[in-house]
Amino acid sequence: MGLPSRADVVVIGAGQAGLSVAYYLQRLGVRPGTDLLVLDRGPRSGGAWQHRWDALRLGSAHRVHDLPGMRRLGLSFETADRARAAGDVVAEYYERYEQFYGLDVRRPVTVSAVYDREADLVVRTQAEELTARIVVNATGTWGAPFVPYYPGIDRFEGRQVHTATYVSAAQFAGQHVLVIGGGTSAIGFLLELEGVAARTLWVTRRPVDYLPQGELGPEAAISAVADQDAAARQGRALPSIVSGTGVPKTRRIAAAMERGVLDAVPPFARLEQHEAVWANGHRERVDAIIWATGFRPDIRHLSPLRLHEKAGGVTVSTGAAARDPRIFFAGYGPTASTIGANRAGRTLARQIFAALGGSGAIGPEPTGAEPTGATAVTAPEQPDHVADLVARFFTDA
Repeated sequence: MGLPSRADVVVIGAGQAGLSVAYYLQRLGVRPGTDLLVLDRGPRSGGAWQHRWDALRLGSAHRVHDLPGMRRLGLSFETADRARAAGDVVAEYYERYEQFYGLDVRRPVTVSAVYDREADLVVRTQAEELTARIVVNATGTWGAPFVPYYPGIDRFEGRQVHTATYVSAAQFAGQHVLVIGGGTSAIGFLLELEGVAARTLWVTRRPVDYLPQGELGPEAAISAVADQDAAARQGRALPSIVSGTGVPKTRRIAAAMERGVLDAVPPFARLEQHEAVWANGHRERVDAIIWATGFRPDIRHLSPLRLHEKAGGVTVSTGAAARDPRIFFAGYGPTASTIGANRAGRTLARQIFAALGGSGAIGPEPTGAEPTGATAVTAPEQPDHVADLVARFFTDA
C-alpha cells in the first residue's frame, strides 16, 4: 500500500520517542493514517531494540520505560520476562501497542531527505514523496554509529564490529578481543566474552564512574539532563549520557570487578596489522575490536534544511529547531534515551497541535478497555522546562 501524498504531521521513526508523540497527537484528535503519518525504516516494531544483540536482557543497566498508555494493554516492562531477549520483548510490546491504539505505522519506509517546497516540507522516501506541514524527527541514534579515529585503523587486519553490528560472543571464540568504550554496552560485551574469548582487553578514555547504589540517582540524572539540555539549546554536539551519569554498579558488575574482568586500561597510541601499541611501547595482540563507542544523532536526511550550527549540533530549545520551527525533535538532547523520551511526547504533541492551529491541553490518562479519542481541557500546563525534564527521568508517563 502506497503512502498518502500529504499529511499534516509526519513522524519519522517509531521507537519510544516517535510512538509517544503519535499517541499524544492522537489523543488531541490528530488522526493516524490521515492527518498523522508515522514512518519507520525497521522491518518490525521495536525501534532500535529490534537490532540489539541476542544475549541482551532487560535489567537495571538496560532499562526500557513503559510507553504512555501501555498499561491499559496489561503490559509493563517492569514485569516483562527477563529471560527473553530484550529485543524480542520490546518488539512484541510495541507491536501490540501500535495495534491497540491504531497508530498505523508504515514500514519499512526509509526517509532519504526532507526539504522545502514553498510553505510545505517534502519528505522523500525510497519510493515516493509526500508533503507535510510539520515533521517530527524521532530517528534516534542507532543508524549513526560513531567510531573514533586512531592512527593505523586502516591497516588493522582483524575483525571490527560496532555495538550496532555485534551479534554474539560466539563470533569471538578463542580470540584476543579489544573492547573500546566506557558504557554499559562495553561492560555487557566483556561479561559475555568471559570464558569465550581467549583474552579480553578493555580500553576507556577515562576511568569509569560506577554508581554504588546500583541505579541512577537524582543528582546524576539532574546533571545529565542539564548537560544535554544546555547543549541542545546552544546548538552544540550532544554529550554522552553515560559520561554525565555513570554506570550502575549491579551485583553482576560488582562480581565481575572482583574477578578482574573489568580492569580498564588507557587508550593505545596506534593500531598495527595485528596489534595495539601504547605510547610507552607496550604491545598487545588483537584479533578483533569491538567499538562500543556510542552513536551520534541520525539526522543526515535533514541536511537539505541546513539546521546545523557551527558548534556542531542543532539548536533545539522548545522542541522545534531554531532554524526551522516546522521541524520538531523527539528523542534528541535531554530526551535521547528511554528515560527521557516518554514524557517529552506529551509536551511535543501539545506544541505541534498548537502549531497546527489547535488549542487545549491533554487531560489525565483515560481508563477502560478501549482507546479513546482526544481529551481536551482548558488552561494548558506551563511547567518549568528543567523541572519537567528531570521528572521524566523518574516518572513513567
